[in-house]
Amino acid sequence: MGPKVICALSVILIAALSTLAEGKKLPTRCQCKMGPRERRNCGYPGISAVECRKAGCCFNDSVPGVPWCFSPKEKKVRKVCPNDPHTRINCGFPSITAKECERKGCCFRAHPVGVPWCFYHRVVEE
Repeated sequence: MGPKVICALSVILIAALSTLAEGKKLPTRCQCKMGPRERRNCGYPGISAVECRKAGCCFNDSVPGVPWCFSPKEKKVRKVCPNDPHTRINCGFPSITAKECERKGCCFRAHPVGVPWCFYHRVVEE
């Protein structure tokens, strides 16, 4: 293959990758904090910071010899039962028991009066 063919294929590949990356969420700052040895390559040689971030990856070119465009850490999430009774979203029905509520995968607290006792978890990022 000649240099023109390789160049054309490279342009097509870059265009395809950027099309696939549309709509990816940007990683949080915490997801990009990792040691240089932990980095897993997420781009191609010479990728710009803008293209890297468009692909949903982290970019840091301060350490030579390691990937500058790298995969973010997985987000850590956990389910919690909301403490504020006024933010509860109903998951049950009147007179639901704690056992029935928990079988549905919901939280149950039989107090205070006037708010749902069986309610959905909230997902919190750590």
